[in-house]
Amino acid sequence: MAELVRSERRGSVALLTLNRPEALNALNEGLLRELLGAVDAVGRDARARALVVTGEGRAFAAGADIEAMSHLTPLEAEAFSRLGHESFAALEALSIPTIAAVNGFALGGGCELACACDWIYASTKAVFGQPEVHLGLIPGFGGTSRVTRRVGIAWAKEIVLSGQNLKADEALRIGLANRVFEPDELVAKAIAVGEAVAGNGSIAVASAKRVLQEAQDADIRVAHTLEQTAFGAVFATEDKTEGIAAFLEKRDPRFPGK
Repeated sequence: MAELVRSERRGSVALLTLNRPEALNALNEGLLRELLGAVDAVGRDARARALVVTGEGRAFAAGADIEAMSHLTPLEAEAFSRLGHESFAALEALSIPTIAAVNGFALGGGCELACACDWIYASTKAVFGQPEVHLGLIPGFGGTSRVTRRVGIAWAKEIVLSGQNLKADEALRIGLANRVFEPDELVAKAIAVGEAVAGNGSIAVASAKRVLQEAQDADIRVAHTLEQTAFGAVFATEDKTEGIAAFLEKRDPRFPGK
């Protein structure tokens, strides 16, 4: 049986590819469980310094698997939602930067998966949306919160309540996507920025990501305290000593990751 999530590493960058192209990478229980396992494996790979997530074929992920959902009871649907949340929360919790390389359709659960990554690079062929209301449903994998954090409440309401799709250029304009590339450049560009991140101090990157994540939910005074504490803590690392020495000696740093 083919892997539903293909895992590989390109240098210091892990690459996960959703691999149900015949179903436009629709998210069913099997794919979500494989994604959860693949994300866990990346988290345990000390050589992986960034992660890129993309899709095989014409879609990033065209949404949750509608056929699989059609027979769910309310309790089963809630459990399916919890599985999606668990998989995406594991992705969001990785200490390394995560980049969604959205190659095509990112609808419903696909858009939610992209928003669980730290930032989004889109192909010119990418299409984003939360069309659940067209089916009498609502987003179930974090869309009501993560889309809001990406683009603000007014745009999130339009996207979720209208169910209308956005092309790549509009996603870029409203801040849903960070950058847009030609299709044949997309994954390479995402991996290249992942490699650039890998050249930075890994402890500093993980610490900065953690503060960014926690501070977005905090009062500004709490956010500043989180930053002050983390800033002090990195001064105890060998990475800090090497980074400052390299700067003063006008050479590239060789971070030990300690």
